[in-house]
Amino acid sequence: MTIWVNEQKDGCGIIQACIATTNQQQAEDCHANWEKELTPQQKEQGWEVTIKTVASWDDVPVNALKLN
Repeated sequence: MTIWVNEQKDGCGIIQACIATTNQQQAEDCHANWEKELTPQQKEQGWEVTIKTVASWDDVPVNALKLN
């Protein structure tokens, strides 16, 4: 099983939002939306959006919104 994990981190590297899903298209859409919605000020402050895959729900951050 592949689980897609989207993370939005602030300039200090703290996860501000996290969504995990097994639906690749949903994960890619979320990632694109988050990137588009970052303000120039957030980008200047070092905010970043990442997407990664993991093989187990045990590897998903505990604060993630988990979608099936």
